Amino acid sequence: MAQEENNQQVIDEVLLKIRKLKIDAKKNEIKCFLSNDNDRLDCFLEIHAGAGGTESQDWAEMLRRMYIRWTSNKEFKFNLISEHKGEEAGIKSSTIKISGEYAFGYLKYESGIHRLVRISPFDSGARRHTSFASVWVYPVLDENINVEIFEKDLRIDTYRSSGAGGQHVNTTDSAVRITHLPTNIVVQCQNERSQHKNKETCMSMLKARLYENELEKKEKEDKNIEKSKSEIGWGHQIRSYVLHPYRLVKDNRTGEESSDPDKVLDGNIDNFLESSLYKVNV
Repeated sequence: MAQEENNQQVIDEVLLKIRKLKIDAKKNEIKCFLSNDNDRLDCFLEIHAGAGGTESQDWAEMLRRMYIRWTSNKEFKFNLISEHKGEEAGIKSSTIKISGEYAFGYLKYESGIHRLVRISPFDSGARRHTSFASVWVYPVLDENINVEIFEKDLRIDTYRSSGAGGQHVNTTDSAVRITHLPTNIVVQCQNERSQHKNKETCMSMLKARLYENELEKKEKEDKNIEKSKSEIGWGHQIRSYVLHPYRLVKDNRTGEESSDPDKVLDGNIDNFLESSLYKVNV
C-alpha cells in the first residue's frame, strides 16, 4: 500500500521493523540451540600459550582480554582463578570463571587452537610471526551433580601466588594445585588469600574436569557423535586472526569472517559463537 501511494516514510518504517523482527527471530533461534542441560551453566575458560615464547604468551593475553571484553559486553561477571605470567610479556596460562546466563552454552565451541598472524612488536626486524594459543571451556557444575573423588587419588601442593593480589598473597603459600593421579588432570587456583578457599575452588574445577572427562569417554563410544564433534574438538585449529599482510578473522569450521580484527579482539565475537551453534544444530 505504501508503495502504491509512494509513501517513502511508511516504506522506511516497515523495512526497519522487518529488520528488527529478523534480529529478534535469530536471538530466539539461538536460544533454542542452547537446550542441553549444561548450556545454562557458568563456565571455566582456560588459555595456554603455544610454542614460541613471548610471541605466543602475548597472544594468549590478547585472547584473554577478548573474552573478558565479551563478558563485559554481555554484562556477565568474571573471576581470575589462576595466572602464570610470561618472562617478558603476556601470560603462559590463565584460567577465568565466567558467570552469566548460558555462559557455557555460548562459549562451549571456543575450545581449540587459535592462530594469530601479525608483524611482531617484539621483533626488531619487524618480521611477520605466526603464534598459537589453546582455549578450553568447560562448565561449572551444579552442586547436585555427583562426581566421586577419593582422597587417595589426589596430590595437593601449595605454593606462593605469582599473580596480582598484593604483598600478603606473595608471602604466603596460599595458592593450591591439585593433581588427580588416575587421570593426571591438574587444576590450580591462586586468586584468594585463603588457602582453604583456593582449595575449594580447585575441587570445584576438578569435579567439572572429571565430569567432562567422563562425558567425552561416553561420546567416543558413539561413532556418530564422535564424527560430528571431530571438527570442533580440542586440538584442532579453529580460528585464524590475521593482522598482516591483510586484515581478516576467519573461523575454519563455519567459514564465518570479519574484516575488522580490532573489533573482534575487543570482544565482538557473537557472530562467531552463533555461527558455531548453527553449524552443529542445523
